[in-house]
Amino acid sequence: MKQVLIIDGSPLFREFLKEKLSAENVAVESADGRRDALTKLLSTLPDLIILDIAESVSSMLEFLSKKAADINAKKIPIIISGPIISRSEVAPLIQYGVVKYFSKPIKFDVFFESIGKILHAAFSFDTTPCVLELHTNGSLIFIELAQRLNREKISLLKYKLMELIQANKITQPKIVLMMTDLTLSFTDGVNLEFLLDKILAADTRIQKRNIKILALDEFTRELISGHSEYAGIKVSDNLTKITNSLVEGSQGTPLQELISDKILTSSGKDNSGSVEMRFYSDAGPMAKDDKSNPATNGNTLQVAIVDDDVVIRRILEASYNSIGAKCDSFNSGSEFIANYNKKKYNLIVLDIFMPGLSGFDILKSLQERQNTTPIIIYSQLLQKEVVVQALSLGARTYLTKPQKPNVILQKSLELLNDNNGTK
Repeated sequence: MKQVLIIDGSPLFREFLKEKLSAENVAVESADGRRDALTKLLSTLPDLIILDIAESVSSMLEFLSKKAADINAKKIPIIISGPIISRSEVAPLIQYGVVKYFSKPIKFDVFFESIGKILHAAFSFDTTPCVLELHTNGSLIFIELAQRLNREKISLLKYKLMELIQANKITQPKIVLMMTDLTLSFTDGVNLEFLLDKILAADTRIQKRNIKILALDEFTRELISGHSEYAGIKVSDNLTKITNSLVEGSQGTPLQELISDKILTSSGKDNSGSVEMRFYSDAGPMAKDDKSNPATNGNTLQVAIVDDDVVIRRILEASYNSIGAKCDSFNSGSEFIANYNKKKYNLIVLDIFMPGLSGFDILKSLQERQNTTPIIIYSQLLQKEVVVQALSLGARTYLTKPQKPNVILQKSLELLNDNNGTK
């Protein structure tokens, strides 16, 4: 059996590695501190050392030198994860047996690929397309899931939740699991249970009554309601209703403060730590580096979102960000018009009824400016005359709220491809 020694490392980094490597029939030992590390190294003589550095490589040079001086240990390969350093700083590490240096945060699919090559082992790794992101606002933790369910990311989610709850000192975590992009069926049942079990296992302070799921598919609702182990977890298709149910009794915090710019918006604090929730293999068909995509031609897709509903704006932002697009959000028509000439947009997503300038007013203004950017109307209104008026004023398509993110993204791609083809 192959053996790996993990030295130092955050609990998230260490425990996730242990779980994954043990599942691959690799024995794992861990050591805290340089003195303990050398003792463990010489007593186990592992096949690989994974060294996690919190601050600088220089802090571990004494250990590396003693390892290189020992005839039995000097040839043992080392993978280091640590802060960003220059190539000139990496080069001297080769003499100590360092074969890979990963700057944090680590993309784990590439990390495990390197471990597999060193150990001459073919590790299984779920490559199912999946977007999984975490955001916090006070005691609220938003978990966004899109595309499909990926077991590697779900496993990592448990430890990421642990880290986030501890870092933010959340005493009563309240979870909003956002799954409106997913349409699950019976075949997804095992992975859905796996997801919920990992969330519940992340921290004993996570109570079932404080887990709410935003989903549109019937299977999710049926599985939760028919599963005694998940009694107390609620499923809804209304984000405001879910948030209200969690806010009740939480020191009177107004809903308006919770539905703020922080919700559904990545922050450095939320995404800090040892690892990334995104993998290297996550680049999608509309990723910003995809030069073959006719919609972007190698440039970042720029999207303007004009809607007075902050929740809608944040959901749309998260959807477009998941495919590498950059979004500018405007909570009023006047704000958008004032900034219209400051940037070239590839796409505009526009609501109809807003305070002040309406969507119709904006369409008329854009017509006068000879706008060529494709416009998607995204509104709750279904009246035929409203749709006809919007299209006659230059909108390219009309979508009624709510839509699943994948529907909006697919329609966006169609419009962008059509627009590029007509130029």
